[in-house]
Amino acid sequence: MKEQFAQIIAAIGEDPQRPGLVDTPQRAATALQFLTRGYQQDLDEVVNDALFPSDANEMIMVQNIELYSMCEHHMLPFFGKAHVAYIPTGKVLGLSKIARIVDMFARRLQIQEQLTAQVADTIQTVTGAAGVGVIIEAQHLCMMMRGVEKQNSSMKTSAMLGSFRDNPATRAEFLSLLNK
Repeated sequence: MKEQFAQIIAAIGEDPQRPGLVDTPQRAATALQFLTRGYQQDLDEVVNDALFPSDANEMIMVQNIELYSMCEHHMLPFFGKAHVAYIPTGKVLGLSKIARIVDMFARRLQIQEQLTAQVADTIQTVTGAAGVGVIIEAQHLCMMMRGVEKQNSSMKTSAMLGSFRDNPATRAEFLSLLNK
């Protein structure tokens, strides 16, 4: 990857041997590997058996999980927050694992719509929850730095599964908790 970054630097008209750029191809390769480390992660390792028996049957919500991802169309960052809720049916997921699942999918070339669905589907699969709700709100540098250059725009996406989709009261509770 280092060689490809050197070629990109040359292709934009810069000298890859200029003192400030000599180490940039390696730094850029290392950074891109870090930013896309989700491809190297495995769900079983992320969850790490942190699924615990519980009598809890009311909504569990983790909000304001910061996320950083890369737009698959322009390879520019998007960043924001994920809000994840589920209704357990006999087992609960370790709190940090919800954030780790968000990160595992966010740290890939991605679109926000797909990221939202992947997180919801995964929480549903791992927990067997009666329902899952995920809302992601993010700012996209592909909208802010290029194209229409809209600095204050943000995108919100949601995925509602099970009781979050089928029961208006569950959905309303989720949305009201977000606004508190």
